Amino acid sequence: MLYFDHNATTPVIPEANQTWIKATEEYFGNPSSLHRIGTRADHALERSRHTIASILKCHPLDIIWTSGATEANNLAVFQLRNRLPPEKKIWVSPLEHPSILAPARHYFQNRITWIPVKPTGVVDLDWIQENLKVQSPGAVIAMAANNETGLLQPWKSISELCEGLEIPYLCDAVQWIGKQPAAGLGACTMVSASGHKFGAPKGIGFLKTDGTREFYPLIRGGDQESGRRSGTENIAGAMAITRALEHCEVRFPQGEQLERLRWRGEMIHRLQQELPGIVFIGGDSPTLWNTISCLMPDVGCQFRWVVKLDKAGFAVSTGSACASGSEKPSHVLEAMGLSPEESGRVIRISSSWNTTPADWNVLLKALKKLTQEAPRQTNPRE
Repeated sequence: MLYFDHNATTPVIPEANQTWIKATEEYFGNPSSLHRIGTRADHALERSRHTIASILKCHPLDIIWTSGATEANNLAVFQLRNRLPPEKKIWVSPLEHPSILAPARHYFQNRITWIPVKPTGVVDLDWIQENLKVQSPGAVIAMAANNETGLLQPWKSISELCEGLEIPYLCDAVQWIGKQPAAGLGACTMVSASGHKFGAPKGIGFLKTDGTREFYPLIRGGDQESGRRSGTENIAGAMAITRALEHCEVRFPQGEQLERLRWRGEMIHRLQQELPGIVFIGGDSPTLWNTISCLMPDVGCQFRWVVKLDKAGFAVSTGSACASGSEKPSHVLEAMGLSPEESGRVIRISSSWNTTPADWNVLLKALKKLTQEAPRQTNPRE
């Protein structure tokens, strides 16, 4: 089976796997222990912390290890809940992942202002800029790249606006990191990341925070992570996510992401030629090189594209894997103005660094074949 669902999760790359195996053998000690085995483990953990910080361009103490992005996002929103005055509102992009939206609604309830979204699937930067002239929100939350559509959000501009006004900015960079250069993310107040999105094992992520601010732990019962996150650290995971990120970062100076963006463009052009009626979500808006989100031709409500492709040997998604058992329409597509019926026909194709043009060609042929085999819509009046 050809795997085209890398935005949901990625296979562990050999480099990260080897690092993880070696770490479990050599650094099995508890980094909180005072003996030499524990000290060696602690040094390995801190080396990984320093490497991540150097890539993001932030201070090593800003990095907190977590179990993944869901914990990191909950931890970040928890900081805002405790730091902000009770009357302060937060501005939130409605395109956010549920691990942002759920805690934001839980902690802030009626204190959320939703940032408008353009039909192209990008938050309205002009709205943010104009409203910051007359309002001072307690925080702004907007992701770097959307997990369902792959559309890039103006996080750098938002970060600069917020920094100039000393407004905290939380950036979910889960889909950005590993696919785009991470340098500069350190300027955001808080940034979340998850290793299994770019070749590391599941169960490891991090939150970049502002080490100069008071921090409120969400998980209590120990003094790990300088008292900010209790629980024995996942040393092997931390070393593996660091190695996976290093492996991705070396590709950017070589322009490998630009080459793959060209492959994506070629695939879209051929899909437009071969599949009349297909619509690409976001149009020409900047997007991740690995993601194509498209509204498939209307061939009947009983035709399930993801199921048909799975039977044909291809793994794709309907959108966010975290919401894939829900019958509710995608909140991301709803924010872009798509109807529930249209949302049901959207598929997300997401590749990896190892996906080849030949893989894209095989997928194209399968999509064309399925379209030709699909039942024709009939006019009920005929």
